Amino acid sequence: MAEKKATKKFGQKRDFKSEKKKIKDNTYMKKKTYKETAKKQKKITDEKSEPKKVTSKKNEKSLCPVHGKCGGCQLLDMPYEKQLKKKQNHVSKLVQPYCRTEKIIGMEDPFHYRNKVHAVFGHRKDGTVISGTYQQGTHFIVPVDECLIEDKRADAIICDIRGLLKSFKIKTYNEDTGYGLFRHVLIRTGYHSGQVMVVLVLGSPILPSKNNFVKALRKLHPEITTIILNVNNQKTSMILGEKETVLYGKGYIEDELCGHIFRISSKSFYQVNTVQTEKLYTKAIELAGLTGKERVIDAYCGIGTIGLIASDKAKEVISVELNPDAVKDAIVNAKRNGIKNVRFYQNDAGVFMRQMADEGESADVVFMDPPRSGSDEKFLSSVVTLNPKRVVYVSCDPTTLARDLKYLTKHGYSAVTAVPVDMFPATEHVETVVLLSKGEVDSKKIRVEFSLEDMDMSEFQDGATYTQIKDYVLEHSGLKVSNLYISQIKRKCGIEVGKNYNLPKSEDSRQPMCPPEKEKAIREAFKYFGMI
Repeated sequence: MAEKKATKKFGQKRDFKSEKKKIKDNTYMKKKTYKETAKKQKKITDEKSEPKKVTSKKNEKSLCPVHGKCGGCQLLDMPYEKQLKKKQNHVSKLVQPYCRTEKIIGMEDPFHYRNKVHAVFGHRKDGTVISGTYQQGTHFIVPVDECLIEDKRADAIICDIRGLLKSFKIKTYNEDTGYGLFRHVLIRTGYHSGQVMVVLVLGSPILPSKNNFVKALRKLHPEITTIILNVNNQKTSMILGEKETVLYGKGYIEDELCGHIFRISSKSFYQVNTVQTEKLYTKAIELAGLTGKERVIDAYCGIGTIGLIASDKAKEVISVELNPDAVKDAIVNAKRNGIKNVRFYQNDAGVFMRQMADEGESADVVFMDPPRSGSDEKFLSSVVTLNPKRVVYVSCDPTTLARDLKYLTKHGYSAVTAVPVDMFPATEHVETVVLLSKGEVDSKKIRVEFSLEDMDMSEFQDGATYTQIKDYVLEHSGLKVSNLYISQIKRKCGIEVGKNYNLPKSEDSRQPMCPPEKEKAIREAFKYFGMI
């Protein structure tokens, strides 16, 4: 009963006014908070000296006691209207050679918007457990109890986990020595659903008094709907390791976005600002000009968000994603929402679109939402080759956006308009959606039906993905193997391979055969993953 009371219903609105008042009244405005923090902060990592301090004068004037140390909120103390103006001007200046820029879409309440929160754990020399974020450009931990841009529930859970570590005598991980257990905590929250995921990242798979620890944490926070133990025993800057165990709940959370329900796992890419994501995707679909007759491609589809939302206004959607875990989530999300006009493919989107063009296929609209680094020329050339009527480019970096616009406009596309969306208040980052148009395309193209049967579904069966096999072979033998070689050995071992996977275009085509030493290494990987 406690869990049901604590969990919000889908669609329930948050009381932003009261939250904002609390922030103004007592959360970060007290100078005492900073002075106490600064006084207590000593050496923040074991066997490391304290990093250079930022002047207290600057921090006393800030909304946040650690502003200037963590480096996460560069514009926090700038009035929000000025933040928007700064971002508007930045986008306008970069895209001005290509198109006009519409007014930036800001937030009604620019606080506590992050639905994904990460904290690194460590300890002082006296053994006191601390958690927070790395100081910018270093691996010194800046202790953080509350953050103005993070979900309040997540911050409270992290603070209580620190206390539980002390009670259960669990040591934090030391990245220099490799000793210790507890490394990170990752928390994901559902804005509309109220569901909460807690991921405990450890250096080994054994959590002492695991059941009691989970019970104690759930007693403190009954709003938690799932708890996951993630193992990361590598010396790496990556937060999550490959191996996971569900300690409580379903191992995922769900949330609503633009009227659709999405499953979110620990490793899923999901936009961190739900309120602004709904505005961003609504604008992107609006710019696409969908009438219900279009064939749409959702490149870099992730867990299928844009494509599934657009499916209501399109004839069919083809979603392409390289990450097999994301594709599995996307397929589940389609079924969860009862959507039947979307097909998913685990492939490189650029390669996939070029194959479509080679086979005489066409598309009316391409949605592309690349990482911060933007797209590469190989992918952009595949867009040009496929020749869709419209391209809707969702960018998280105006600089790489301008670079990619230069390429697309040189190859026949015209940028129509750009719309900035403030996805990350208090930071210098800004999302931008751009519509590019190329007029009518040749309608005399051959139409081919796609289905899940065209995929190599062995990627989603028990065993290992091609990427995992390649990584294992490289680590244990020093050899690099291709997907082609893996599929050849799969066939030799009687392991099912998708009928269209890596087959030659003609019967007369010759393919290189896997060398004996690589075949041996691949078979060893199959044995390791229990595939043979």
